[in-house]
Amino acid sequence: MTVHFADLFRFTKTEREFSNEFDRMKLIVGLGNPGRVYIDSRHNLGFRCLNTFARKHGVEFSKQRSRARIAFGQIAGNKFVLAKPQTYMNLSGESVGPLIRYYQIDLSDLLVIYDDVDLPLGTIRIREKGGAAGHNGMKSVIENIASQDFARIRVGISPPDLDESNSYRNPDFVLGKFSKGEKSIIDQVCPRVSEAIECILTEGITTAMNQFNSG
Repeated sequence: MTVHFADLFRFTKTEREFSNEFDRMKLIVGLGNPGRVYIDSRHNLGFRCLNTFARKHGVEFSKQRSRARIAFGQIAGNKFVLAKPQTYMNLSGESVGPLIRYYQIDLSDLLVIYDDVDLPLGTIRIREKGGAAGHNGMKSVIENIASQDFARIRVGISPPDLDESNSYRNPDFVLGKFSKGEKSIIDQVCPRVSEAIECILTEGITTAMNQFNSG
């Protein structure tokens, strides 16, 4: 999918001017942990994908709201707020819930991006709704907003040789860093996730599922 430069909008107004000017926005959340020690961890893949999207569209996480770093932008008339909760993964909902309420986001306009150890490394799965499936960040979001009815992009982090001792229940695995071989795959999948976000914004989630769900 090609998005022309003329269709892209770099946000320059204040947060309140932006929210007043546009009556509907999509909230796009990447899950992860704050702090330099976690930057390259598997569990921060949501942050990493959102950073890739932000760089591509020239928006910066220059503001903070509801314990999250946020950025604003627009693609082809579709407004969005990007958010990276700074609560640590297991308390992500304590940021996402207040953001939804502050910006008056309908749940149909919420999109959450996160790592998934139940999917093979580099696999993308887009779904319109669903449970947490053992992911503590998603569990926190679902509990805080009292709903599972929101879109998500799951990005696989499970290498082919993963065994039961290295499941998502093992913090050493999800908080560990990608190997050199894994990083080369992740370097390719992050731009792919960015394209999937664009597709959801401009063409809808059904088209995005048909185009980007892999494996």
